Amino acid sequence: MDSEDDRTQIDPRANPWAMLAALPLFSGLPRSIVDAAVTELGWMSLPGGGILFEAGAPADAVYFVVSGCLGVYGPGGELIRRIAAGETVGEMGLIIARRRTAGVRALRDTELAMLSAATFERVLLGHPEAILRLARIAVTRLADRETEQGPQITPRTLALVPLDDGIDIRQQSGRLVDALSRFGRVALVDRERAVSHSPQWFHERESKSDFVVYAGDTGDTPWTQLCLRQADVVLLAARASAGDAGWTAGRWADGSMRHAELLILHDGEIARGAAARWHAAFPGIAHHHLRGPADYDRVVRLLTGRGVGLVLSGGGARGFAHLGVVRALREHGVPIDLVGGTSMGAILAAGVASEWSHEELVRRFKRCFVDTNPLSDYTLPIVSLVSGRKVSTLLRSELGDIDIEDLPLPYFCVSSNLTTGRMSVHQQGTLWRWLRASVAIPGVLPPVFQGGEVFVDGGAMNILPVDVMRAKGRGLVIGVDVSNDRAFTTELEATEMPSIWNMLRGRGGRRHPNILQILWRAGMVNSTSAKLERRVQSDLLITPALESLDLLDWKGFERAIEIGYRDACERLESGALEQLAKVYAAGALS
Repeated sequence: MDSEDDRTQIDPRANPWAMLAALPLFSGLPRSIVDAAVTELGWMSLPGGGILFEAGAPADAVYFVVSGCLGVYGPGGELIRRIAAGETVGEMGLIIARRRTAGVRALRDTELAMLSAATFERVLLGHPEAILRLARIAVTRLADRETEQGPQITPRTLALVPLDDGIDIRQQSGRLVDALSRFGRVALVDRERAVSHSPQWFHERESKSDFVVYAGDTGDTPWTQLCLRQADVVLLAARASAGDAGWTAGRWADGSMRHAELLILHDGEIARGAAARWHAAFPGIAHHHLRGPADYDRVVRLLTGRGVGLVLSGGGARGFAHLGVVRALREHGVPIDLVGGTSMGAILAAGVASEWSHEELVRRFKRCFVDTNPLSDYTLPIVSLVSGRKVSTLLRSELGDIDIEDLPLPYFCVSSNLTTGRMSVHQQGTLWRWLRASVAIPGVLPPVFQGGEVFVDGGAMNILPVDVMRAKGRGLVIGVDVSNDRAFTTELEATEMPSIWNMLRGRGGRRHPNILQILWRAGMVNSTSAKLERRVQSDLLITPALESLDLLDWKGFERAIEIGYRDACERLESGALEQLAKVYAAGALS
């Protein structure tokens, strides 16, 4: 490493006047104001995770971040803003004489200078120049808040912590650094390099880099504890063959790991059941399967809000157009980092999440839906027209007994919970079973009964779950909507069915929509108005022109794929790809 990078920086306490004069609040103000503030300065150190103040606390001081970083947290505990070195916090409460409206705590070890409320009022509020400077800072902060996008803030410091001695931390941290370097300058800090350095040294590493990776020890050592305090996000590296949380269990339970994600390391293919074992130790944690460097590229895109999420709508046989859209996205270099869908879209999205090639997607789904009619096992229509056994068998034969959390890509599907009257999002559990729920068209296929609750087709409540993907805050969202509003039409004008005799003779019954069409369409129509709002939430919306295809036209398989491919290519080549790249990141799309 460059020796200049390793030099210990001068402690700001040795020259507080220079420190204050460089802050935006004091820069350019008369020397007398800075002199008065310097004599009243207090100093404090706040360890990573330490609370500066809570929402509702009295506004009794203004704080200046000398080194490190603070986080402002909303009422739900979400991080809504960072306060970096050189910025102030707490001044608005003093100006308007109100209690704190949000909580603030240290994102990593932080050095602070402070002025009491009495000193702030005497030194700053008595000078017009200082009041104007405060007003400008407040207006800028409000403007920045209005332009913030997404529920998450991109992490800049990442701690990679191995959960056992069998993990080569040098190799894994090197892969993480390589992946991050595509998006900026990266500093790797390990125990040997950082020993005996001050908080100011760590601040310098962060200020000179876009990302800092802290390589932790195995075990609850002082160095690992420091890594946890310094990190915006903790990446827990775990071998797929293991399943013991060890020393981390206590820290996970007490909340000291503020934001953690699980990296499951595999030797070759993904080991079935590994994610479920680790989720038992870390409930609710996001996980990523890692088999090699390419998987680290995907993880970094997701961590930094540069991921691409693909959402596939329901739409019966029209859903085959999704296969053409996926082919077009892949050929145009658009990465698919996570995927989800409803009904037929959920089934096809599962193939994408399995990383099947275009040829394999076509072969498997043709065998499943075209070579055989999945809705031909008619039964006594007490609950539904068909028994559902054939659909269940086909799904199980093509997808196996894999759990959702064992898919290579993060995945979800949605169903409609008739027991609670709400949409259910499935991200864990047996894949084929929840797909069966997601396609359970009311009246056509029987519901899925699980845990005392009743689940039917997700299209009844959310036929295009872009909102579910958007809430993940991982980056761009591409929505593909094949559920055209004019699902089927008829030239008939009638209020009743013709007689059985005339129907058997072939008179008057040919142009009637059949009961499958009617029930299928009725199961989706309630979510149509909400779908328009969800379309708007897509960064890129693709709507293949499928009016010529019926919802149950399984034989239109190849035609639907070709329409989806053609329309997606036209959309991407008409400027949409460039628009995506601007929002995404320079050079992120190949």
